[in-house]
Amino acid sequence: MREVLLRTFRPLVVLLLLAGLAACSPTAGREQADILVSGGMVVTMDGSRRVLERGAVAIRGEHILDVGPDGELRQRYAAARTLNAEGTFVLPGLVNTHTHAPMVLFRGIANDVALMDWLQKYIFPAEAASVTPDFVEAGTALACLEMIRSGTTTYADMYYFEEQVAAVTEKAGMRAVLGETIIGSPSPDSRTPEQALAYTERFIRRWKGNTLITPAVSPHAPYTNSAATLKACKILADRYGVPLTIHVSETRDEVRQVQQTYGRTSTQWLDSLGMLGPLVLFCHVVWPTEEDLALIQARGVGVSHNPESNMMLASGAAPVVRMLALGIPVGLGTDGAVSNNNLDMFEAMDFAGKLHKLVNMDPAAITAERILEMATLGGARVLGLEREIGSLEAGKKADLILVNGETEKAIPLYDPYRQLVYSLKGNDVQASIINGKVIMLEGRALTLDEKLVRQKARDFGERIRNSASIQ
Repeated sequence: MREVLLRTFRPLVVLLLLAGLAACSPTAGREQADILVSGGMVVTMDGSRRVLERGAVAIRGEHILDVGPDGELRQRYAAARTLNAEGTFVLPGLVNTHTHAPMVLFRGIANDVALMDWLQKYIFPAEAASVTPDFVEAGTALACLEMIRSGTTTYADMYYFEEQVAAVTEKAGMRAVLGETIIGSPSPDSRTPEQALAYTERFIRRWKGNTLITPAVSPHAPYTNSAATLKACKILADRYGVPLTIHVSETRDEVRQVQQTYGRTSTQWLDSLGMLGPLVLFCHVVWPTEEDLALIQARGVGVSHNPESNMMLASGAAPVVRMLALGIPVGLGTDGAVSNNNLDMFEAMDFAGKLHKLVNMDPAAITAERILEMATLGGARVLGLEREIGSLEAGKKADLILVNGETEKAIPLYDPYRQLVYSLKGNDVQASIINGKVIMLEGRALTLDEKLVRQKARDFGERIRNSASIQ
C-alpha cells in the first residue's frame, strides 16, 4: 500500500518542489531582456535630459526596453547578458551626419591647400586613378573600424560605388544613411549624371527597408550639377521618400560662382528648383545670408556642421549659433578624413564648442549640453531618424556607447556634458552596441578583423603613393 501511495503522489511532490524552486528563483516574476547595461552614469539625452548617476539600460532584440535606476532595472528584468558599466558614461551612440567614408585611404594626401585646388589638383585626379569597388570596400572597412572605435554608431555618407559602402557597413553592424554621389562630370562609377541617377534608383530599391541602411539621393553640389539633374534628384528622393544630401555654401568661391551663374545664392537657387524640404540635408552652410537661413528654417531643411573640415580648408565658420536660435535642426559631422583628418566625433564636438565661442567672442555662445545634443539627437533629427535613435528611451533602437569615466581626463567629475565634450576623446570609448548587438567590447571591434582591415588599407596606400596622379 505504501509503494502504491508513493507511485501515486511522487509526481505531484516533484511538481510542487519544482514550483517552489521556481518561485525562489532569482529570475521569477521578472521580464526577460537580452542585455542589461548596468551601473554606469546614464546620459539619456531624452526630453527631460535625465542623467542617472547609477543607471541601467535594458535591451531586447533591436530596441531599448527600459532606462532607469540600476537597482530598479535589476529587479525588473532578467537579462541573458549583463554588461558591467560601472565607471563609464553610458550615452546614445554618436551620429556623424556627413562624411565620405572610403576617402580615409586618401588621408593626408593633400593638406594645407584651398578647397578648389584641393579638389581639382589632388582629389579628383587621385580618385580617377584609384577608386574601384575594391578601393571602396577597403576604405569603408577602415572608416567603419575608426568610427566604431571612437563612438560613432550612425553615419551619413556620400561617395562612389555606394553598393560596396552599404555591404561593408551592414557587415560591420553600423547604421548609416548612404547616397551615391551624383555629379555633372565623369566619376569613377558613372560617366554621366543620368547613369549616377540610375545607379541611385537601383541602390534605393535594393536597400530601402533595411534595418541598418537608409538609402539617400546625393547630388554633389549646386555648382557641379545642372538644374535638370538637381530637379531629377529631388523627384527621385520624393518618389521613394528617402533623404537628399548635398554640399551647400561651403566656400565663398562657391557662393560667388553660383551668384554669377544664376543671379542668386546657392540656397535661393536650389529653392527655385523645388529642392528644399524636411528630408533634405545641407552639408556645411558656411556662407548663408539671413534670407538663406529664413528659407532653410521655413522649409524644414537640416544642416550638417563640419567644424574641423571647414577650419582645415579655411572655408570659414558656419553661423551655427544663429541657426540654433532660429530653430534650424543642426547635426555634427566630420566630413571625410581627407580634409579633417579623422572621423572622431568627440573631436568634432570639442572643436565645435571652442570654434563658436571664439567666432562669437562669447564663452557662453554654446553649451556642452547643446553640442552633445548636436552629436546625438540633433544628428538623428537632420537624418530623419529621431524617432529611432539619438536618445536612450524605451522603444528606440538600442544604439549606445560606453565611455571610460575613470581615465585621468575624466577626474574629477562635476558635469558629465562638459567632461564628454571637452575632455574625453574617441579612444576613451570602451564598448558599443548598435541595433541591440554588441559591436565593440573592451575597445576591440567584434565585427571586423582589425588586423586585416589595417593591412588592406596599407596596401592601397602603397599603390596610391606610387601613383603618378599624385606626384
